[in-house]
Amino acid sequence: MNTTARVFVARLAGVAVFDPAGDKVGRVRDVLVVYRQDDPPSVVGLIVEVPGKRRVFMKIGRVTSIGSGQIITTGLVNLRRFEQRGGEVRVIAEMLGRTVTLRDGSGEATIEDVAISQTAPGEWEVDQLFVRRPRTSPAPFGKGASLLVDWDEVHERATPGEPQSAEQLIATYVDLRPADLATTLLDLPPERRHEVAEELPDDRLADALEEMPETDQVEILNVLDDKRAADVLDHMQPDDAADLIAQLPGERGEALLGLMEPDEADDVRMLLAYDADTAGGLMTTGPIIVSADATVAEALALIRRHELHTALATSVCVTLPPYEPPTGRFLGIVHFQRMLRYPPGERLGTLLDHDLEPVRADTSAAEVSRILASYDLVSVPVVDDSHRLVGVVTIDDVLDYLLPEDWRSADPDEPASRAVKRGLQLQGRRNARGTARR
Repeated sequence: MNTTARVFVARLAGVAVFDPAGDKVGRVRDVLVVYRQDDPPSVVGLIVEVPGKRRVFMKIGRVTSIGSGQIITTGLVNLRRFEQRGGEVRVIAEMLGRTVTLRDGSGEATIEDVAISQTAPGEWEVDQLFVRRPRTSPAPFGKGASLLVDWDEVHERATPGEPQSAEQLIATYVDLRPADLATTLLDLPPERRHEVAEELPDDRLADALEEMPETDQVEILNVLDDKRAADVLDHMQPDDAADLIAQLPGERGEALLGLMEPDEADDVRMLLAYDADTAGGLMTTGPIIVSADATVAEALALIRRHELHTALATSVCVTLPPYEPPTGRFLGIVHFQRMLRYPPGERLGTLLDHDLEPVRADTSAAEVSRILASYDLVSVPVVDDSHRLVGVVTIDDVLDYLLPEDWRSADPDEPASRAVKRGLQLQGRRNARGTARR
């Protein structure tokens, strides 16, 4: 068997899992262990994310090889959704960041990684811990000494499995995309999820919240104090922030709006004024807006901004001043592909798409969906009664509306048409949000 004698668990996060034929099964998200009375914890299996964001349990006996940045299995995978049982402990989610006491009397240390080793075919156990002592230097960026210790050289200060500091766990999430971070957070036990949410930077937590069902968004926001919650809402897209605030009790929603940055709060208040099942309720308020005298080069420079959402980077909106929603009179849009066909100094006012009509803010969500589908559009501009641009509805906005709220945890084998149908069945409940918003 070609396997590494010792493996550090933190390095397994995100590693691809393959079957014997070389087909990818999924990616490792955690390692599951159980504590034993007189021996080191025993590895019982891996938590693997398979297509469809489903987390499943894979027995360690199914693993035939760990090494070279990949894991090979027997190919037999139970697709039943993973549920943690009593006595089971997730290494990345629950052990990293815990405090242990060194049995040599030299003090305490924090677990930064856990090494597992193979004791027999199909059997693995915790072997060593990579720990770090508290820093003794007063320097603000100083770190304590690190060392590798055997399991029997430490004593856990807390009850096995009880979460401690979330810092090390967060460090393992640094490269996760927002959707993957959201899935990972929702897979944690509630107390651990709340602890990690408290420690995540505002922008990372905002990104994760945007990818969660509304009920989970509310749950996490409710464990944050008002000031922190407002800071997180400031980092969210205005339409997502508006949807979230609409789910909160009126008094807290108003309190959070009062603590948000004025410009961000104004965008959210504008969105809350529209019914949830209209273009105004779906739209995003942050499109690229320029004057007719702006050049192709200037527009392309704006599109290149790394923080710009992909759907918003496909076109720019041309209006009269002012250039913040609600703008001056809307003149039209210029598509990214058309800009590429013209010299950098070409004025955008000469490149307007005169065939694309904007929709009114009170246009129904169903009609907006039909327009996007009929004309193969990525986005459509939204104007008010005075023909001022107030935002754009993107294909992402429409999909978020049509898909059921539990689509991230839905059966990956469910046909898309059935998922959309389930989403349409929920529109009646979502329409009631309009009352909450007003």
